[in-house]
Amino acid sequence: MNSINDFNAAISRRQFFRKSGSGLGVAALASLFSRSVMGGDQAEISRLLPHFAPKAKRVIYLSFVGAPSQFETFDYKPNLKQEFQKDISQYLKDQGQRLTGMTSGQAKFPVAPSFVDFKQYGESGTWVSDLLPYTAKMTDDICVIKSMHTDAINHEPANQLIYTGSMQSGKASIGSWLSYGLGSMNENLPTFVVLHAQHSNPGSNVQAISNRLWGAGYLPGEHAGVTLRTKGDPILYLKNAPGIDAKARRQMLDGLNALNKMTYEAVGDEEVQTRIHQYEMAFRMQTSVPELADMSEEPEHIHTLYGEDSKKPGTFAYCALMARRLVERGVRFTQIFHRGWDQHGNLPHDLASQCKDIDQACYALVQDLKQRGMLEDTLIVCGGEFGRTVYSQGKLTESNYGRDHHPRAFSLWMAGGGIKPGTVHGETDDYSFNITKDPVHVRDLHATILNQLGYDHHALSYRFQGLDQRLTGVLPAKVIKEILV
Repeated sequence: MNSINDFNAAISRRQFFRKSGSGLGVAALASLFSRSVMGGDQAEISRLLPHFAPKAKRVIYLSFVGAPSQFETFDYKPNLKQEFQKDISQYLKDQGQRLTGMTSGQAKFPVAPSFVDFKQYGESGTWVSDLLPYTAKMTDDICVIKSMHTDAINHEPANQLIYTGSMQSGKASIGSWLSYGLGSMNENLPTFVVLHAQHSNPGSNVQAISNRLWGAGYLPGEHAGVTLRTKGDPILYLKNAPGIDAKARRQMLDGLNALNKMTYEAVGDEEVQTRIHQYEMAFRMQTSVPELADMSEEPEHIHTLYGEDSKKPGTFAYCALMARRLVERGVRFTQIFHRGWDQHGNLPHDLASQCKDIDQACYALVQDLKQRGMLEDTLIVCGGEFGRTVYSQGKLTESNYGRDHHPRAFSLWMAGGGIKPGTVHGETDDYSFNITKDPVHVRDLHATILNQLGYDHHALSYRFQGLDQRLTGVLPAKVIKEILV
């Protein structure tokens, strides 16, 4: 026999609310009755309720894998032009700079000024590079953080840290935590959806990524991100086979679910619950996904806003428009991965084309949500996993260079969901090497995301292998209160 605690650990959010009444009643029960009266772990009950009033209901995370250079986007360093080709080898030694295997053998480390110009925009006077003309138009809608830093110097651990809270594999991703904590707003679509956008430089240094970045880790598998294909059928095998109608499919699933429930009663494995959930979700998605993917209903002025690429499946613009359609239909967490940002060489050409991929669509997404009254409760996060070095990797000329990895300082931006618009947070030194004001660690970013969704990052936890696992782990993390409304 399985213990009552095993049952309570496996019970789904939907089942809990069905059995225990509506939200206020659950809150009252959780606070008034003891564990023995409720028949279960009060911590498990509490995690189903936000800890305080949320500012955001949903998140869109625009993930630029490969690490965009802050020097050519938001961190303006005009004085570097006077130091073109200056060897800063001794400076790096003095600073204790970690070097990757790609530049450790260089005899010199010459300063590489940015090839692109910057201008100030909006009431905030935010500096934005000429590579991002559309982003420049919305500086009064966003908050640029120039003082991000991380612990990892290579892509795989850095991506795992920024998307799962740990450089170790097997941890739950941000979207999975929000699925676990908040549950679904639309039973006919996944709570957490992942889109993969095409990039402009398939021949360049493109980082491989895996579903560890959007996986559920130790959380129940139903909280993992569901990948929707951006070309062809959004999900393979979603359509019924020839000769199988909806009624027959329903009968098949009912029989299969009965068998799975018998298996769960026998072995108590949570993954059996996940399997049941996935079959049921797939059945409901047979109706909801075709409607979601049908872009024909979008008016021409929306495609004009996002750009012509929004009509081309697979592009970043198409994915950005799809993200708006997803959150509009109640998806909690939508993540777009756009790769190709790892410019170790040929940076002026490759970075320019990458920025062209995303610039107009990012602007359009913010404006589209804003005009629909959804930006105020939709949190948008946009950026990569670390920054780039002030020195050039390989040969440096006035028209061509590359930059290596730099974890000590990088930039990203946030918008909506209670984030203070038209602000710039943090500063770096003349080399964008060290942070000189208001440092923000990746864990601080996670704490802030959870805070905006109504959760105390210390309190949202999941018991696994004898430990209370958290997105922010056990190391220091704080909410970035200065950027909040």
